Amino acid sequence: MEWIDFAAPTTVSEAVGLLAQHGDRARMIAGGTDILVQLRGGRRSLDLIVDAKGIPELNEISYDPQNGLTLGAAAPCYRIYGNQTVADAYPGLMDAATLIGGIQIQGRASIGGNLCNAAPSGDSIPPVIVLGGVCNIAGPNGTRQVAAEDFCTGPGRNVLENNEMLVSINFPAPQPHAGANYLRFIPRNEMDIAIAGVGSSVVLDDSGQNFVSARISLASVAPIPVFASEAAASLAGKPVSDEAIQAASELAIEASSPIDDMRGTIRQRRHLIGVLTRRTLNNAVQRARGG
Repeated sequence: MEWIDFAAPTTVSEAVGLLAQHGDRARMIAGGTDILVQLRGGRRSLDLIVDAKGIPELNEISYDPQNGLTLGAAAPCYRIYGNQTVADAYPGLMDAATLIGGIQIQGRASIGGNLCNAAPSGDSIPPVIVLGGVCNIAGPNGTRQVAAEDFCTGPGRNVLENNEMLVSINFPAPQPHAGANYLRFIPRNEMDIAIAGVGSSVVLDDSGQNFVSARISLASVAPIPVFASEAAASLAGKPVSDEAIQAASELAIEASSPIDDMRGTIRQRRHLIGVLTRRTLNNAVQRARGG
């Protein structure tokens, strides 16, 4: 049996100091629902686990209509969707927060932890990307910010250095006539890992009949969650129509690079990306119109 030390700091600076002392032999846990499984399965080996739950900044959930939402990296999912003000302002984020594991997992798991785990199938990552999330990172040399679409660098890998930690994610305030949606496809309820997932957000003009802008992100169809910028840009300035949404879905398919595995085939995943892109765009439009 491998000995692993456990630390429960109460400040960001204390946590950063612990990480700096142990380098790549230390890891933060936000909820532990991924890393503890990896340790038990022998996929990781560590000397130190640093628990984030006792650090106030990492458990923050604060929102105001002007400045938007600050979501601490360790804030558990149940607190996110249980906050009615936040749920009303960011329904696209709630689509994912209610999907991560079951009720018991949602009592520990966090969107920040899901992002740091950097699984290509992470359900919360596409909504964080399409909602314009910005990651606040702390380390021995100070703080820095990284756009959510640039945070994941490979399967299980992210931009954090060994002595850095994700503190929080900032989301801009929802714009007028804006909406977002996340959907995934799983073959049965017992399989929690998506074969494909899509998050979409849109901003419409005052008439609700034309796209001002859009963002689209894909899960489970590439080594990292995909920011399908070309597909989203194709909608800007166009009337809301089946033709425009179909064209965007075709570009989203081209932005994917799926593989065949035990959960699905390339052909199936490409088809699903088209279907889910159309559905999430239509649902986002409906929400933007107040539906």
